[in-house]
Amino acid sequence: MTIEEQARSSWAALMGGGGAQDRTPGKPQESRLPAPTGVTAVAGHGQVTVTWEPVPGAIGYAVHRAATADGPFEVVDHGGGDVLAVPHGPYADTTDGRGGFYAVAALETVTALGPLSTPVTPSAEAQETVTAIVGDGESPLPRVWEAMVGSEHLSHMLLVETTGGHVIGADLTAALHRVHDELGVRSVRAHHILGDDNGVYREVDGEPVHDFTRVDEIFDLVRSLGLVPVVEFGYMPHDLARDPSRTVFTYHGIISPPRDWDRWADLIRAFTRHVVERYGLDEVRSQWWFEVWNEPNLSVFWSGTPEEYWRLYEVTAAAVRDVDSALRVGGPATAAVGWVEDTPRDADFLSTHVYGTIPLDLRPLADGRPLLWTEWGVTATHGSRVNDSVFAAAFLLSGMRSAAGRIDALAPWVASDHFEELGRPQRLLHGGFGLLTVGGLAKPKFWALSLAARLGPHELPATLTGDGAGSLVQAWASRYDDGGLGLLLWNSTLDHSKINGDNRLLRTVVVRPGLTTPHLMRVWRVDRTHGVIGFDGEWPSDEQWEQLRAADRLTESEAPRRVAPGKDVIVELPNPGIVFLEFRPLTPPS
Repeated sequence: MTIEEQARSSWAALMGGGGAQDRTPGKPQESRLPAPTGVTAVAGHGQVTVTWEPVPGAIGYAVHRAATADGPFEVVDHGGGDVLAVPHGPYADTTDGRGGFYAVAALETVTALGPLSTPVTPSAEAQETVTAIVGDGESPLPRVWEAMVGSEHLSHMLLVETTGGHVIGADLTAALHRVHDELGVRSVRAHHILGDDNGVYREVDGEPVHDFTRVDEIFDLVRSLGLVPVVEFGYMPHDLARDPSRTVFTYHGIISPPRDWDRWADLIRAFTRHVVERYGLDEVRSQWWFEVWNEPNLSVFWSGTPEEYWRLYEVTAAAVRDVDSALRVGGPATAAVGWVEDTPRDADFLSTHVYGTIPLDLRPLADGRPLLWTEWGVTATHGSRVNDSVFAAAFLLSGMRSAAGRIDALAPWVASDHFEELGRPQRLLHGGFGLLTVGGLAKPKFWALSLAARLGPHELPATLTGDGAGSLVQAWASRYDDGGLGLLLWNSTLDHSKINGDNRLLRTVVVRPGLTTPHLMRVWRVDRTHGVIGFDGEWPSDEQWEQLRAADRLTESEAPRRVAPGKDVIVELPNPGIVFLEFRPLTPPS
């Protein structure tokens, strides 16, 4: 077996036949892309950074490693699961066993892996210090985190039951309000709007009855928070399901195709017409998205065949457009970037999901259409401690920085730990997906996006050099309207074995902000002593809740200080760790 055949066989085993996409055939797919050129590997302290030249038409790259130049080459497994590929370099390998030889292959689709590059062995990087230089030449800063957030199914907003002593509906509503007010989020995507708990469809004496009363209550509440809903059409109403016994999650969402395709189309048409009449055509045209189903390439979410899903897509899209041809409907809302290349050309947008890695670059498949990653996060595993960690916070920034300017929405899954897919939370810090806990306390992930929200409206170039520059240590620079600077720095790896950090990956960063007048510098941090929730137990007592709420803010990590023109700023940055530097002009005395 050649090196290329080894690589394709390894990738097929990861991506098909029971892997990330259980409906993907477990065999290599042909790619028309060439091998990447210009591959380099540089060994630093605790990491190897791999870089390469972009391949036109590639949606991503799989970094491979072997002990010898002859292989066998295996994809570097950073432990994130799902798709072990990245949209671009540089890539930091911090896993055990790093070193040896590296090669890179380009992806035309998520199952079409191109040939491996010529293998390279790492050279050495002696300097551990990273230098960050803020440049000139501003452009609008893309605030991609504002577009969308995920949520438990929105009927949860109406529940009066409690979890951890908190009323579920009121607490989830408050969480969505907070992500809107503090992070600037504009829309929310959730499952199960057609579920039987909302009563949208039933049959009486064999005839369909549509009832959108509960949907109105939900959508009215969402809009009162300043958000708009992303309508994910699913799951199937009981009376319309071909096999209502096929369900998912503790709330038994029905994953069956419809038993009557015309009645499904009538339901979608009636639903769409209703929201247009209630909320206005202009708003629904310009601000709402209509997405067909959820992750149909996983059999746990769709019991029909792939062909039946595409029929569902076509019937649903046609029904939406029957109401108004300018309404935006798309998909396929798949797991692990599956089936995107098969999406009909008349889809108004492409949507998909990925976990544990940075979203791939689907622009070669989009033909200019919007790209929505309607689910994304550090892990797809319920109850993983990584969800509550600083590691996850730095991961979120890496994804948002990469997505800015090339993706229209990147939705963290989810806003709140009020979430019951596999049962309701049993303790405060239980590894829930939320940016906020039950009770609305901010996790490190929330504070990471809060620091991103501090960036100014004008993006500035930031050049990084040194050990792990651009792979471990990343920067996002901005200018405020008053001439001040906002600089976000973080130290991150995709390697889940480093959830608790690694002292070998700590970096000293020399910041050269290029100030020409005196500025006041303020500093905020998220690391193991800043922005974390200090609680270890099941649920807080009333007194502990009072203390936790009082601590639920990200205070400055040091006293403000004056920075003179032309002076550098030295920052110690652990891995994982985040620091925000705000420079504001000092008004000279009159």
